[in-house]
Amino acid sequence: MNKKTLYLTKAALIAALYAVLTYIAAAAGLAYGEIQFRFSEALTILPLFCPAAIPGLTVGCLVSNIMSTVNPVDMVIGTLATLLAALCTRALRNVRIKNYPLLSMLMPVIFNGVFVGAEIAYFAGEGAFWPVFASAALSVAAGEAAVVLLLGTLLRSVIERHEKLKTLLK
Repeated sequence: MNKKTLYLTKAALIAALYAVLTYIAAAAGLAYGEIQFRFSEALTILPLFCPAAIPGLTVGCLVSNIMSTVNPVDMVIGTLATLLAALCTRALRNVRIKNYPLLSMLMPVIFNGVFVGAEIAYFAGEGAFWPVFASAALSVAAGEAAVVLLLGTLLRSVIERHEKLKTLLK
């Protein structure tokens, strides 16, 4: 298989997995709104290992946000947050604290907290932006941090312990 085909295949698989996991979280009422625990966000650590994860996560988020309660806006804002977070995660992958890529793993937490928090605040109504933003940004970031730092760390450990998996992701 040539490199371009392999890259596109990896990106497509990541996009599909992200969308499926988000829809599972949505069925449990956890994927959209101020309180979010998208299991799919554990996959945001994949740019640490795989450049194809950047378009994969971006497209997966775009597809997932079709079901959002603020659909067209979330398709743009949420997807942009995911793209920027994935790019920063990849760029910071070698910055480590005691061999842990904390800074890169915090990128989805920061970007989603700010972007989705602002999106929620925007729809809250006139005059309520800043108080709603503060609350929503913290809430979204907390849910994101729980998923990324718990499930993402677990996924990262599994990948790093299995050479075949690491090789497959490269």
